[in-house]
Amino acid sequence: MIQTKAYAAQTKETDLAPWTFERREVGPHDVQFDILFCGVCHSDLHQIKDEWGGSIFPMVPGHEIVGRVVKVGDHVKKFKVGDLAGTGCLVDSCRVCDNCKDGLEQYCTNGHSQTYNGYEQDHKTPTYGGYSNTIVVHEDFVLRISDKLDLASVAPLLCAGITTYSPLRHWNIGKGHKIAVVGLGGLGHMGVKFGVAFGAEVTVLSTSAKKEEDAKKLGAHHFVVTSDPEQMKAVAGTFDFILDTVSAEHDLNVYLGLLKTNGTHVCVGVPTKPAEIAAFSIIGGRKSLAGSMIGGLPETQEMLDFCAEHNIVSDIELIDMKDIHTAYDRMLKGDVRYRFVIDMATL
Repeated sequence: MIQTKAYAAQTKETDLAPWTFERREVGPHDVQFDILFCGVCHSDLHQIKDEWGGSIFPMVPGHEIVGRVVKVGDHVKKFKVGDLAGTGCLVDSCRVCDNCKDGLEQYCTNGHSQTYNGYEQDHKTPTYGGYSNTIVVHEDFVLRISDKLDLASVAPLLCAGITTYSPLRHWNIGKGHKIAVVGLGGLGHMGVKFGVAFGAEVTVLSTSAKKEEDAKKLGAHHFVVTSDPEQMKAVAGTFDFILDTVSAEHDLNVYLGLLKTNGTHVCVGVPTKPAEIAAFSIIGGRKSLAGSMIGGLPETQEMLDFCAEHNIVSDIELIDMKDIHTAYDRMLKGDVRYRFVIDMATL
């Protein structure tokens, strides 16, 4: 077994603290890579506090993981020692259901293995994430990382990046589309970058007028303050597509009113309280309300390759491991532009 250093939550009431555990030895199809950087996702905090229920403790969070390969199994073909590598939200899946066969492992009908707060496919071995110094993953769930991009800034692409890339690709967003991105946080800022890169006309919808300058710097063509009735009235019925990245409670009916006929509103944020949708909000224009969750392994690799080609990374703030709770507090206040990333050398 491989001795591994980490930061872990022992219960939902305790803070993250140093912890040592054992990872499996490298098997024939496994890749071990030492973790250099790990992004901080809002879901890390939800899960260590058991706000979604079913949390497994001790818990080592982190599913935006990048590093360098230190060992490969005898049958590994995709990686060699010294390569850059990454792992996102999944470390395995059943491989045999229709979704897995279609490269949609995130929707595995038999239950995928989350990178942390989950179980391996034996359904009994807990998974531990990227707030640690090394990880062992089957090569099929390890991603190739280009050396053209800043590695720390690549880390959030493994969750925030693919979470926004996947729905934009699925709904074929591109030139000629008018889209809106709700919220300008860790997810939203990536939605803007991808929307612009795909050729769409992008508007940011935000409660904070202070974010307009940042939105324009990220490439957004327009900015609307959602608390201003006149600004909202001016964009009613104008969007083909809305990417909703907000995890706080908000009235979806208001945003559905901004869609054109046949428009689509896609939720990628996860508010804790269920939304109430009036039937007239969708039947009055044959509108669709949909959801999307990360991407499968083929699409995630496609996204990373697209980012390398177009020089797209996340805007980050690099932190030490010991400052994780301060980062969580700031994240809850929206005080980050736009993603915290842990320098794992500080573990």
